[in-house]
Amino acid sequence: MDNSSDVGSFVLGTYGDSGSLKYLYFTLAAILYVSVICANTLLIVVIYLEERLHEPMYQLLCALFVNEVYGSTALLPCLMAHILADTHHISLFFCLLQIFNIQTYVDVEFRTLSVMAFDRYASICRPLHYNSIMTKGKVRVIVLVVWAASFVQTGVLLSFIVRLRFCGSVINKVSCGYNLVVGLSCSANSILPFLNDVVSGLILGVAAPLCFITFTYVRIFSVCLKASSETRVKAFETCSPHLVSIMSFVFSCFYNLISPRFNMTFVPLQLRIILSIYAFLIQPILNPLIYGLKLTKIRHALKKL
Repeated sequence: MDNSSDVGSFVLGTYGDSGSLKYLYFTLAAILYVSVICANTLLIVVIYLEERLHEPMYQLLCALFVNEVYGSTALLPCLMAHILADTHHISLFFCLLQIFNIQTYVDVEFRTLSVMAFDRYASICRPLHYNSIMTKGKVRVIVLVVWAASFVQTGVLLSFIVRLRFCGSVINKVSCGYNLVVGLSCSANSILPFLNDVVSGLILGVAAPLCFITFTYVRIFSVCLKASSETRVKAFETCSPHLVSIMSFVFSCFYNLISPRFNMTFVPLQLRIILSIYAFLIQPILNPLIYGLKLTKIRHALKKL
């Protein structure tokens, strides 16, 4: 295919004209973004400074908080700029960059949560071998592999877009999406969206991590049923924030996978927008809140700080 493109930029058509309300929307988005940065950075600093938190579990939490900052930065600054702008154009380069950042954020989030599930499984089901199964060095390698695999996978997907020629220019969303951009190509077909949805999105992105997480928690619950009440309380304390985080993120991913296939006009536009970017609005502030409030060691470290 020709590397050139008939369209040099796209129009994000969902913004529209919100009149004087745009200043309210901008303020809310700015407050949320600052809160995400502050909350996640605070916990990263606490984990780094507190020597008692230099354990595999908290190293994984630190990686999760870094990803929350990365994910919110992938969307919210651009969102705020378009809220105030009179026109809502985005260049092809920045559109592809946004797709890359959003896709890698989602992949890293799911895979990090999967590794955290295995960490909880090793801690509860194999406590005598935990220190040999999960070491600081292994965790660092796993985090690097998770990020590298997500970047490579997304890069391969984007390599197909770069070679396309585009005839359409309107993206009916507040951000660029892989399938939406492919749908605007002059030779639009269903193969690339199918690969993204089924292979990258459903199988590698959602189904595989969910099956692995489900397996680990079945084993955890089976051990807890036979354990003492003290063990069950400790398991609940460490697992409940993780389960809340997983359920929240799964809801967001399934909504974005399923909603384009149905007529969602019965849902108010503002609510559809919020649900479509839930993973970048709610998830990055939810994780530091639930982990910071629920985990005793982090609470004590925050008080000490």
